[in-house]
Amino acid sequence: MLISLLIFIGPLMKKYFVKYLLLLLTIPCIAQVGGEGVYQFLNLSTSARQIALGGEVLTLTDNVNQVMWNPAVINDELDNNVSLNYSSYLSGINIGSVSYARLISRRVGTVHGSISYLDYGSIVGADEQGNETGDFNANDISISIGYAVNLPWTNFYFGTNLKFINSNIDNFTSTGIAGDIGVFYFSPYKPYSFTLVARNFGTQIKTYSGTRETLPFKVAFGASYKLNYVPLKWYVTIDNLQKWDVSVPNPSEQSTDLEGNTSSEEIGFLNNALRHFVVGAELFPESAINVRVGYNFRRAAELKLQEVRTFGGISFGFGIKMNKFKFNYAYSKFHSASNASTFSLQIDLDNR
Repeated sequence: MLISLLIFIGPLMKKYFVKYLLLLLTIPCIAQVGGEGVYQFLNLSTSARQIALGGEVLTLTDNVNQVMWNPAVINDELDNNVSLNYSSYLSGINIGSVSYARLISRRVGTVHGSISYLDYGSIVGADEQGNETGDFNANDISISIGYAVNLPWTNFYFGTNLKFINSNIDNFTSTGIAGDIGVFYFSPYKPYSFTLVARNFGTQIKTYSGTRETLPFKVAFGASYKLNYVPLKWYVTIDNLQKWDVSVPNPSEQSTDLEGNTSSEEIGFLNNALRHFVVGAELFPESAINVRVGYNFRRAAELKLQEVRTFGGISFGFGIKMNKFKFNYAYSKFHSASNASTFSLQIDLDNR
């Protein structure tokens, strides 16, 4: 079904690509960060390779999952690649996705489709007085279609995703529509690439209970650089460009004086600036076996504990390529008491 949809919609997306970009740009957006707004699962990566590199990488051109975060990386080399991703997330939450790309024709180009979900599992319900009312379930799902074009005679690519979102909490349901826009500079003859991406433009179509909420809009800049004489590739992402102050005082950093007065953590200019950065490195990026490590400055700052080394913000993993299969694994550390493992399997259906 997904394959048939991609084949059908490819020519239509090429015809209305510019009109769609203009439509997205007219949707009002409010500067916000994680934890504000609705459909926050849209900013949770399901790709093991991306997570191992810090969770915010935007310039991967050979990974069919990357399109979910940056539609401008869609290219013909992803044709007939499918990827399955799964993570047993925090507190029994399950998150996963499936992605697929199809080359319609050399003239039309490649269309990408994906489905991502987040299952919160069974949750104990309670009323205002704290009396249990029974268990209920909650889940989110997003269906995305993406397309990109190359600006003629340049190394710049423009891409967009269109997302249809559905969220269920007990007997409450919300639906929405969102889009991503990306601009990407890439040349196979250059050791560097860079991109600017605006994610999650959109609005709720149906609210949970009559109150309209904003989507988790985010603007990010990403770059990568491959060293000439060392098999190492660096990645850096500056996220939340739509809002300068993304700092949240860490309760663990509170201090109490002799009179019992409590003061919150003071976050300076440099501390807040660093919270916009995510860095990663990939050893042997073009080999059959890759080793990866990443660091998320904001996560590390917000989840650290006094006098305890939590290793929050650190992630690492590896990748193994075997003929048409690419297996990726990532381990991400959130806190001394919590971590998550993510598994991804990418299959090139044309490789025999």
